[in-house]
Amino acid sequence: MRAKSASILLLIGVTGCATIRPRAGFDDVERLMASRTSGQVAWKDGADGAVEERVRELLASELTPDAAVQLALLNSPALLATYERLGIAQADLVQAGLLPNPVIHASVRFAVSGPGPGAELSLLQDVIGMLVIPLRKRVAAAEFEVAKLEVAQTVIDLVTDVKAAFYALQGAQQMVELRRIVAETTQLSADIARRQHEAGNVTDLDLANEQTLAAQAKIDLAQAEAEALAGREELNALLGLWGQRTGWKIAARLPTLPEEEVPRERMESLAVKQRLDLAAAREAVEVRERSLGLTRVTALFMDGAFGADAEKEPGGTWAVGPAIEFAAPLFDQGQAAVGRVQAELRERQRRFAALAIRIRSQVRRARTRMYAARDRTAYFEKVVLPLRHRVVEQSQLHYNAMQIGAFQLLQAKREEIEAGRAYVETLTDYWLARTELERAVGGELPLPAGIPPPAGVPAEPQPDEAPQHQHHHHHGG
Repeated sequence: MRAKSASILLLIGVTGCATIRPRAGFDDVERLMASRTSGQVAWKDGADGAVEERVRELLASELTPDAAVQLALLNSPALLATYERLGIAQADLVQAGLLPNPVIHASVRFAVSGPGPGAELSLLQDVIGMLVIPLRKRVAAAEFEVAKLEVAQTVIDLVTDVKAAFYALQGAQQMVELRRIVAETTQLSADIARRQHEAGNVTDLDLANEQTLAAQAKIDLAQAEAEALAGREELNALLGLWGQRTGWKIAARLPTLPEEEVPRERMESLAVKQRLDLAAAREAVEVRERSLGLTRVTALFMDGAFGADAEKEPGGTWAVGPAIEFAAPLFDQGQAAVGRVQAELRERQRRFAALAIRIRSQVRRARTRMYAARDRTAYFEKVVLPLRHRVVEQSQLHYNAMQIGAFQLLQAKREEIEAGRAYVETLTDYWLARTELERAVGGELPLPAGIPPPAGVPAEPQPDEAPQHQHHHHHGG
């Protein structure tokens, strides 16, 4: 009897000492991220000095895509909020392993006449709840694994969102510069047309056309500036920055195409192996399978308690004996509960299969888009931009020889800049498609070094030469 009492006390002590570890499961998230992104995740509690110092270091330098990703992983409040889901799932796991509390019942009955009061005292323990603790823990443990995978997938989503916003902002900034050059060029052309119109050398129609082009260029520049500001704010939100910390800088230009491209083969297999949302869906199937086993056990006897009961009649002596309490399964025999879990299991199995198909489609779509954008960008670099630059060079020579006018030279420069604008759009498409492919495969892709711009293509079209020559030609005439 003494040994049995000691065992009961030990069991109560063990289950009663279960504690919640604030960062439970985060090590597994770090391990999952190590093979999928170069950034380091961190769970910042309050004013973490080391994390804050690293954030300041990143903001002090020009941000690269990798630095922006690292900044988001350290500083995003939304990501820190997501980490708390680990604590919720761990609390559920601890709760599943706790013994149900015993129920104490006491009552006193006073006789209308006759001897003193009577009393009843009972102590009941939920036996079914105790028996199914291992099954409940198995279900909660599987749900904890789902939470880890879903949190890790949120990290991957943040990484790809930051990269996409970064490349979109770089493209928008580069577009602003091109639009500014177009606006300056068209304004110069309109000024020339105005002076020549005053001299009687240009018709009203030609002057109106040049002024219309200049006005449209100003509108396009304002639109490009607004888009760049909107892109910057989107990145601010992803990085968790506000106030004085929004003054960061990034490279003004998009990176060029990498020398080598990721292989087309085995990307679908890589995605199926690496996608964390697919792993979470697979684990969710396991959760339902374990829940089905638990439901079948508890279907007939959902409630059952065993204990001791003591009763004293008024004026009598105490009587003590065992007590049992359970719900008789006359009407509800658990058919509906089991049927529900079976349907949920089939649903999750089919959703898992559907997600696997959708992932393969996402990989193929993103891969096709990336390779198509790469081909277009390479064609711009190798063919279109050199041709446009050659046209400008030849136009400059003809203009210097007074064989064409200033309008023709400025038009050639505008067309070169427009080709540059189309090139920037295509290059932006490439980097966005590459980022989307990383999202589709569930992790970063290797990135070889970039290649320099093609020979003969200026880093930025320069329209300033035309006004200078025009000014000299005007006086020379």
